[in-house]
Amino acid sequence: MTARRCAAALAAATVVLGGAAPAFADGTAPSANAPATIPQGLYGTKDPTYDGVWRQSLALLAQSTVGVKPAAQAITWLTGQQCESGAFASYRADATKPCDAKTMPDTNATSAAVQALVSLGGQQDVVKKGVSWLKSVQNDDGGWAFNPGGKSDANSTSVVIGALAAAGEKPADVKSAKGGKSPLDALLTFALPCDSSPGSGAFAYQGDLKTGKLYANGDASAAAVTAAHGKGLAATAGQPDAKGTACEKASTPEQAAHNGAAYLARTMAKTGHLNSAMPGAESQPDYGNTADAVVSLATDGLADQAKQSLAWLEKNTAAWAKDNGPAAYAQLVLAANATGADPKNFGGADLVKQLNATGPAPASDASAAAQKPSAESTKKKDSNTSVWWIVGVFFVASVGVGFLVSSRKKNQRP
Repeated sequence: MTARRCAAALAAATVVLGGAAPAFADGTAPSANAPATIPQGLYGTKDPTYDGVWRQSLALLAQSTVGVKPAAQAITWLTGQQCESGAFASYRADATKPCDAKTMPDTNATSAAVQALVSLGGQQDVVKKGVSWLKSVQNDDGGWAFNPGGKSDANSTSVVIGALAAAGEKPADVKSAKGGKSPLDALLTFALPCDSSPGSGAFAYQGDLKTGKLYANGDASAAAVTAAHGKGLAATAGQPDAKGTACEKASTPEQAAHNGAAYLARTMAKTGHLNSAMPGAESQPDYGNTADAVVSLATDGLADQAKQSLAWLEKNTAAWAKDNGPAAYAQLVLAANATGADPKNFGGADLVKQLNATGPAPASDASAAAQKPSAESTKKKDSNTSVWWIVGVFFVASVGVGFLVSSRKKNQRP
């Protein structure tokens, strides 16, 4: 997910600003305007130009999900990134300056920020403005593009659905001004039909720009399955899906969600993971999208398949998460949360502790407090222990005295 977002943001920047930038293996590129130092309150140590708001939002959302209250400056940094319009860009290096024509609003960043801030609470005005902006840039087909004015795609539409649902909106009722289409209507247009192909039932990122043909995409499928159930990035397990991995004709979002989840389950059945589909890159495990797929499988009710891939993540993601930082740790925390696993014991690692370490120290950690006895309970326990120790000593002493007296009586017998 993170690599795709960076690639999408980079592509948008290239279109708007012109020219091209040398890309890294994951599709990202260094920014000429990268900050010399990472701003206070921001999670992670890498160039935030293309994912600052996204990774911050995921970090805060994951922390909130497991009972961690983030530092105030981390929340302030995120809210300070919002433009007056209500939109968030991928990153604003100088948030004291108003957003201008060169500031590219980003539906993905805005939606992630909305979900995080709803979870944290107390940010109603920021959330309301963000949702209003998202509604204002809805495409005629009911969906959204990464940047306003572009062609709708399944991933952007899905993350917006998550934001709408988190904010208390009913996605099915959010209709485009022209056409009267909802985001769920848009999602159905990205769903592949059931046929004999390997991609049967999957979701496409977009239709081919020339032919309109749909091609199965694991990243898009993971996002769309969760969204079709009306849930967001921090989705939890749904009711068991008795249909298994069979594909059926889909005329509703729920049916399309089942087909997408079935596609993911079939795709990951042998290896436990999705493979990277970056153009020109060598095929290799896609850790981030596999984490998102675990969330979607759990949401759809395919619990066994979700746990199989979660087990793979537990064994294989330590180096990836360390290299990619807060967003990666957050994705793993959310995957664990969706399946009912313990993110504090994830293949022997404490994901929550590792995530917390990538940013400012949290204000509090309810999950840690729940595991650690309070000072009062410890004092009471120590007090009780002392009382029983005294009682025990007295009892032993009594027994000893009784034994001594008995012995003396025996010795005094003629």
